[in-house]
Amino acid sequence: MKFKNILFVLFLIFLSSCLNENEVNNIIISSDDYMRFDTRKITVKSKKLVKITLNHTGVLDAKVMGHNFVLLKKNVDVMDFANRAAFASENEYIPIDSDEVIVYTEMIGGGQVTSIEFMPPEIGVYDFICSFPGHYAMMRGKFIVE
Repeated sequence: MKFKNILFVLFLIFLSSCLNENEVNNIIISSDDYMRFDTRKITVKSKKLVKITLNHTGVLDAKVMGHNFVLLKKNVDVMDFANRAAFASENEYIPIDSDEVIVYTEMIGGGQVTSIEFMPPEIGVYDFICSFPGHYAMMRGKFIVE
């Protein structure tokens, strides 16, 4: 009888871990030494936790070819933001005192991985970029919350 109870408890633990994973928008983005994200469009479900994992598959150091993931609020002028970000090296290339960012990852170099978790903003379309100087021109996309 105890063995059946143990199996039942193990089954419940397994089931709950599966349910929790299904409640997460799990996104993996790869970047490289050629200033590219492997996607230009990310779609997530509203009111479900978002986990973004950024993987830098290159070999160059973060000081030379660093990448991050920056999710901007609606209606932010991407070029203006990126030009100001270029002067914020001491702050992960995020302009100090900026209120234009929803979330961002740390800056990583070749062979590194970083991740962030957050609740998505309201339903809509947002821009995401890499804020390393000059990278936004090629490393950008749309973050869509449905």
